[in-house]
Amino acid sequence: MRILLTNDDGYHARGLAVLERIARTISDDITVVAPAEEQSGKSRSLTLTEPFRVSKRGENRYAVRGTPTDCVMFALAEAMKGSPPDLVLSGVNRGGNLAEDVSYSGTVSAAMEGALAGIRSVALSQRYAHSGMGDKVPFDTAEAWGERTLKPLLAIDWAPRTLININFPPIEADSVKGIRVVSQGLRDYGRVALDKRTDPRGYDYYWLAMGRLPHQPLPNTDLEAIEQGFVTVTPLHLDLTHRESLDILAAAYR
Repeated sequence: MRILLTNDDGYHARGLAVLERIARTISDDITVVAPAEEQSGKSRSLTLTEPFRVSKRGENRYAVRGTPTDCVMFALAEAMKGSPPDLVLSGVNRGGNLAEDVSYSGTVSAAMEGALAGIRSVALSQRYAHSGMGDKVPFDTAEAWGERTLKPLLAIDWAPRTLININFPPIEADSVKGIRVVSQGLRDYGRVALDKRTDPRGYDYYWLAMGRLPHQPLPNTDLEAIEQGFVTVTPLHLDLTHRESLDILAAAYR
């Protein structure tokens, strides 16, 4: 099995090293194509108004000065041209990608690009307990549970153009209750906050802060399961059509 590894935290991120160790429990045929610098929150953005440059860091290892989607595109069109991967693994992200996070996440978007190309693709993320941890985020749970979460997925058929989103809870590996297949949740909107500051020249600037809102997660969702101490596995698909609205909208134009 040929495996492509990527992420949005950057080529030197600890989570990518963890992902590689997980991937090597499945295969030794691994290619790494990751952003040269952190690209968190870039979603499915592309580098279109300027070229992106690629630095080769070893055999089958590349750092791309672009987005996670750029990385997957480069891998498929150049680095692995003629011999595409059988599996795309993106992560392990520093922080969870739950509920509406999947719309913003570069980690999930890299897996989306793989799924769009018809390749089995998985996004993996390690939630952490509190903000301000920086590079001290522990990945022990992801490393301990990564192989046992991935391998069953490889033994079943997947629907076309789907990807799998995996999140590991912020608890010790031996405290994890198990693996739960759940739906994508949705938080109440309003957690965005702006940290307004002023530079030495008197101009205002802003840090975007994503605070946590108290909420009661719906049953059988990723938000509920992660709070209960489970590894969450959520199938996502690329068709965003809200089918229940098709007839209603069609009637409006008659």
